[in-house]
Parts: sequence; structure tokens; C-alpha cells
Amino acid sequence: MRPFLAHPFDDDKLKEECGVFGVIGVADAANFVALGLHALQHRGQEAGGIVSYHPDHGFNSARRFGYVRDNFTRADVMETLPGAIAVGHVRYSTAGSKGATAIRDVQPFFGEFAVGGCAIAHNGNLTNAAALRRQLIERGAIFQSSSDSECIIHLMARSMQKTLAERIKDALRAVEGAFSVIAMTRTKLIGVRDALGVRPLVLGRIGDGWALSSETCALDIIGAEFVREIEPGEMVVIEGGEVRSSRPFAPAASRFCIFEQVYFSRPDSIIGGRSVYETRRQIGVELAREAPVEADLVCPVPDSGTPAAIGYAHESGIPFGMGIIRNQYMGRTFIEPTEQIRNMGVRLKLNVNRALIRGKRVVLVDDSVVRGTTSRKIKDMILDAGAAEVHFRIASPPTAWPCFYGVDTPERSKLLAATMSEDEMRDWIGVDSLKFISLDGLYRAAGEAAGRDPKAPRFCDACFSGQYPVAPSDKIAEGFQMKAAE
Repeated sequence: MRPFLAHPFDDDKLKEECGVFGVIGVADAANFVALGLHALQHRGQEAGGIVSYHPDHGFNSARRFGYVRDNFTRADVMETLPGAIAVGHVRYSTAGSKGATAIRDVQPFFGEFAVGGCAIAHNGNLTNAAALRRQLIERGAIFQSSSDSECIIHLMARSMQKTLAERIKDALRAVEGAFSVIAMTRTKLIGVRDALGVRPLVLGRIGDGWALSSETCALDIIGAEFVREIEPGEMVVIEGGEVRSSRPFAPAASRFCIFEQVYFSRPDSIIGGRSVYETRRQIGVELAREAPVEADLVCPVPDSGTPAAIGYAHESGIPFGMGIIRNQYMGRTFIEPTEQIRNMGVRLKLNVNRALIRGKRVVLVDDSVVRGTTSRKIKDMILDAGAAEVHFRIASPPTAWPCFYGVDTPERSKLLAATMSEDEMRDWIGVDSLKFISLDGLYRAAGEAAGRDPKAPRFCDACFSGQYPVAPSDKIAEGFQMKAAE
């Protein structure tokens, strides 16, 4: 039995694989990492881990299932993690075992090499991990986990470079896919992004120390100053209060994940110099321009649909209202839900504000439609509350292709948009209208005034377009069919 189940009824959202955080040059670094991971909890609620180093105590680690607040606020845990340097990781499994995660799969991973010890926390997904794993096992490697990230440790072990930083470069040159990596040695904090910059990584300053994080919101919680983003293809090595930068990979055009703007990142984070909240509000503005409708009320599907709903209401002139209220304490209420409880489904998390909804033509704004099952349940709730009409407006294009770069996505046959047209989806969900923002509209909201350049898109939008910036070689070997060239 799994010891922790964060959202047992929310299986109709895409989920980010993980968040990473590290600090150097501060007393009790692990406490800062725990705070940073708490701010990144939205990126992974399944498990978390911290590794620290102290000259008198060596490397120490703690890995636990569940929320950061339940594990890394306890004195008996944190006192085992002394030192002025630490890295941490929160996880939602996309690669490795599903439904029966072992503690050995929880990062950071640690390796003791001839040149010293090193801990690694990885956000993303390696698209050639299966092939690498086979090769490494054939050459004598013994894997301890089912995670793709462990390949990095074994590749480092086989490198002949003299320093751990150079071994990390060697290892990451051999992998394909998406990675933002934070690593630590006894004296160094290291951050690396893949050449396309698919997943985020930022640098902050805290007093005389430094921090690396998946998002700026985690810098805020520890009082760190946001310095800059780690650039695509960049490696930074922080030691002795100095930050050294290098470029280990061949130059490539950036392809940052656009779904970070739509859903994954916290709205109070800054990405590419832009507020995530403002981008999401602007998505609602674009959506109102592209898909107007006569209605009485604009309601978000909380919480991720709220900024877009605000933008839609402002642009359309239709009043905004909280027609659906989220139960903020749902997280761990039902570990072993009965069948009767399961049948209540989404009502355990969301409840309709009946007095506001009754008799109204309602525009529901949500961030995405994946399988569509939750959308149907929400529609039923709104109609049961007496709504006259229900119109869905979706703050992303139809999700028709799986992600292989660190996002938990159903196989393509289970994605509603892969098997149905927009009109068919409308009828299947059972609403009066259903409209998605266009890919051009999404790009405009993200700051690209001319929309999307199909020959050189700025973002990775493969889940919408089917155009993968890195071929998912493992999946192709398993029979995955890429989209035919247009």
C-alpha cells in the first residue's frame, strides 16, 4: 500500500515531475532548503528529500514520502542535516515505477566517486534513459532505483574527468531530453540547464550565500534576492562566494516549456522577466477576444483557472464571480476512500456557490482539458445548482500529444483532444459551448506579439502541436508514432 496519496480524485490534470532547490554559504542550509521545497510543493507532492554536507559530519540525507511540512519541519529530522550547503527535491513520479514508488526512487541521488561525493537533484525527463540504462547495466552498472535520473550518477562514475563538475558535464552531454539539475559537492553548488532550456532554473542571492531554485517564488520564501535565470545550456559553479559560468553544450534555440506559463509555475513566480500571473491574466484577455459568448457570469475552475478568468471577465465585460469554491483541506483527508466516497468524486474538492450560479449563463474558465472526466463532473455540478447555460473556455490549446520532458501525461489514446474534434468534445462533456485559446493566442499572451512562428517556435509546445524539439527515442523504440511532417 502506498503510504501517501496527495490528490486521490484529481487524475485529470497534467502534473509536473518535480522541483529542485539548493543553497550554499548559509548556516543550517537544510532549513533554507526545506522552506524552498515548501514553496515548490505544487511541483510534486509525492515525496521529498534533502542532502547536506558538514565538514565534521560528512554528507547526510533524509528522504520521506508526503508533504514537506509533514517531514522537514520536525527537529528530529532537521538536526540530522547540518552544514552550510544542501540540495533538495520534491517529486511527482513520471519516470520510474508508477503507483508503487519506493523510497529508493526519492531524490536527491548521491554517489561517492574517486574524486569525492556528489548529490544530484533533477527536474525533467531523459528521453534516452531506457537505452542508456541498458548500456550501463551491460557494462556492469548496478541500479538502485527505477528513476531515469540515476543514469546521470552512473555516467559520472564512468567519466575520466578529474573534477566532479567536469564529470557532470560529461554525463549530461550523453543524455537527451529535458533537465534542470542542481548538484552539490563538499564545497560547490552546481546548476545546469539543458541546451533548449525546457525546464526552469533560477539563481538567487541570500546574504553572503547563494541559492538555486526551480522558481523565483521559492527564493521569496527564504528572503533571497532574485539575480537571474540560469540560461539554456548554461552551467554555473558556485564556490567560495563566487559564481562561475560555462557553456558545456552546443548552442541551440531556446524551447522553454509553455505549459509552465499556463499551469505548472506558481502565479507569483517570474519567468523570462514576466509575471506568470500577468501572462495567465493575458491568456484570459486573448481568450475573450477569440471566443466571446453572451453570458451573465465568468467563473474560474479554482485555483489554476482564476487569473485567466479575471482576464476574460475584464476583456468581455461579463461580471467575475467565485461560482466554485475549493476545499483547501482536501489533501490528505481520505487515504483509503470507500467506494461511496469515490463516487462523490470532484465534490470532495470543489463545491458550487449555488446562490450565485442559479439561473445564470455561466462561463467556466479552466487551464486545460486532459481526459475531460473532471470537466464533465464540474458541468454536472453547475447544472445541478440551477445554471441556465454552461460554457467552457480553456486557457490552453487542446492537449493532443503526450509530454516526454518531465510532465506526467496519459498516453495519446487517453487524451480527449487526440480522439475528438472540438465539437465532439463539447458534446461529450455536455456543455453549451467549448472553446480553447489558439496556439497563436497563447504565444501572444506569453509576449510574442506576432504569435507562433511554426518554423522556429520560441517555446516547447509539443503537447499542443505534436512538434517535439527532441525526438523521444525511447518511446519511438516502443512504437510511439511521431506527427507526420506538414
